[in-house]
Amino acid sequence: MSDQPPNLDWFSIQNLDEIESPALLIYPDRVQENIRRMISLTGDPAKLCPHVKTHKLSQITAMQISAGIVKFKAATIAEAEMCARAGAHEVLLAYPPVGPNIGRLLELLRAFPKIVFACLVDNLGSAQALSRSAVARGLQINVLVDLDCGQHRTGVTPDGEALELCQALGRLPGVSFAGLHAYDGHVHISDPAQRQDECEAAFAPVAKLCHQLAALGLPAKIVVAGGTPTFPFHARRPEVICSPGTCVLWDFGYSSRFPDLDFLHAALVLARVISKPGKGRLCVDLGHKAIAAENPPPRVHFLNLPAARFVAHSEEHLVLETDAAENWKLGDCLYGVPWHICPTVALHGEVVVIQQGHAVTRWPIQARGRHLEF
Repeated sequence: MSDQPPNLDWFSIQNLDEIESPALLIYPDRVQENIRRMISLTGDPAKLCPHVKTHKLSQITAMQISAGIVKFKAATIAEAEMCARAGAHEVLLAYPPVGPNIGRLLELLRAFPKIVFACLVDNLGSAQALSRSAVARGLQINVLVDLDCGQHRTGVTPDGEALELCQALGRLPGVSFAGLHAYDGHVHISDPAQRQDECEAAFAPVAKLCHQLAALGLPAKIVVAGGTPTFPFHARRPEVICSPGTCVLWDFGYSSRFPDLDFLHAALVLARVISKPGKGRLCVDLGHKAIAAENPPPRVHFLNLPAARFVAHSEEHLVLETDAAENWKLGDCLYGVPWHICPTVALHGEVVVIQQGHAVTRWPIQARGRHLEF
């Protein structure tokens, strides 16, 4: 998979002097392999609607499209627009649009008439606001009912209340009830058997709702379910489209918790030693502004200094303690796997692309911002 010289690790870069730090690195050959493994786990690229919030890059979206994946899930209007411009056939805004975002989403429909857009709603008031705006523009938008299957973040409980909302959507002009969205982000137990049991329990009321809708002549044509930890289980359901995200880049948080999911680390952060503040200590230029800091330490796992202990972390600095400190010089580089890759990507304006052990180009992270054109 790599033409890296045998004496170098897969992540090593031979032209480091061309990369300033801190930097976010992408290894496209490993991304490509992760896409292949995603498809292998579902058995069909048509079963996938991967979440682009992880990478926000049109280049990776295009790689997925080349592999036969044409449906995508986005968290922002900018991400949805990036998918459209990359050549997606279908785009789901997996976020309930409110306020000005309703108009922005509908203008995307007008600008890309060949692309099927959809969004989420979990209450009648939001659906009515979307309906009024769509009618005023002479447009029709697909809507999925967002179900709360246990995370208690957004969504309506998959019971009689959800059933009433689905029926109400069928009567509203300007919107088309297209199906259901059930994200089980609360299911993240490490043991795969227990995780599968929790996944089945969370999906059971969703399956019941599907049967009720079909009996009423209002079938859920689309059911999008799961995230990276549960998508291999949902892939066995013929009616479900899976929406993993993190597995395209993989991070240390998921690889530590889910060893049964066989994906490759394809994005790293590059940091340099900028100071040696006392015996056994190194300070590197990887502060909160370059690595996601919403989780407690360790927020990064250094592949070439795995036993490093976190001492202090601030906006621009990370202080490490290591028995090998005397072996490190000022300017030496560390390669780190972020604990949480998705918000780490959002901290960087570009990625440095690494191929065959060399930095070859840079890709701007287009959908990092909240606006592209719309």
